[in-house]
Amino acid sequence: MSEIRFDDRVCVVTGAGSGLGKSHVLEFARRGGKVVVNDLGGAVDGSGSGSAAADLVVKEIEEAGGMAVANYDSVSSKAGGESIIQTALDNFGRVDVVINNAGILRDRSFAKMSQEEIESVLDVHLKGAFFVSQPAFRAMKENSYGRFVFTASAAGVFGNFGQANYGAAKMGLVGLSNVLAQEGVKNNIKSNVIAPIALTRMTTGIMDNLGLKLDPEYVTSMVVYLASEQCELTHEIFSVGAGRYARVFVGLCPGWADTKSEAVSADDVMANIEQIRSPEGYTIPGSAADEMVDAMKRLKA
Repeated sequence: MSEIRFDDRVCVVTGAGSGLGKSHVLEFARRGGKVVVNDLGGAVDGSGSGSAAADLVVKEIEEAGGMAVANYDSVSSKAGGESIIQTALDNFGRVDVVINNAGILRDRSFAKMSQEEIESVLDVHLKGAFFVSQPAFRAMKENSYGRFVFTASAAGVFGNFGQANYGAAKMGLVGLSNVLAQEGVKNNIKSNVIAPIALTRMTTGIMDNLGLKLDPEYVTSMVVYLASEQCELTHEIFSVGAGRYARVFVGLCPGWADTKSEAVSADDVMANIEQIRSPEGYTIPGSAADEMVDAMKRLKA
């Protein structure tokens, strides 16, 4: 089995000054990639800024013989996203890999969550992924090659108390990635999602003392594979962490249909809800069109 390499590849990782992002850029650089280390240098809640975090990671990479450049822009604005990608183009001439990893937390129960807490989290996680990925996608199309990995969360896919803002943003990334996977097909651009489990400064106090190996490097292994030339997967989600790797998917159940009656009442739905909910015989649509085709087949049947 050949080793995964990133020689002559340019990898952009947002939020790479610590935690998962730092782990990712160190491994990309170790495998020959040229990396853009983006980090605003702020606190976990998004406040503050500084250059030290990104600079220290760049220094570590260069001292190990790798190639890296720092960027301190916030992903939360269109100008910031464009600047991050322009840093890659100006220094290395291309963009091959984008890992959307930057994030903040503003946890609070839904009834008490403020508008600012909602908007700030959506700005960084969801809008930030748009602002970074769009200019990168354009550059990738020119080279007919690209790999995106979006850092979602179980809080989005499955839900988590006190994280309505975070969960909504993270599930939004799944939708964004799914569309990029479809629009990128003819240009060999793949897009996938991870829902990581790791001990970082964002999860300190939440995942401590679980008796698990929660090192970020376990997550990086999957990220590096998904970002590689060898990976042909696209439009997928993976739960990753502590040495466990598992696919997550949105399935479509066969359901129940009544095409003979002139109308279907709420009472009819209630009477058949168990069949409607039954997962037996589910499929995994690859697009909204697939879901429509499946529904039409079952209705005609």
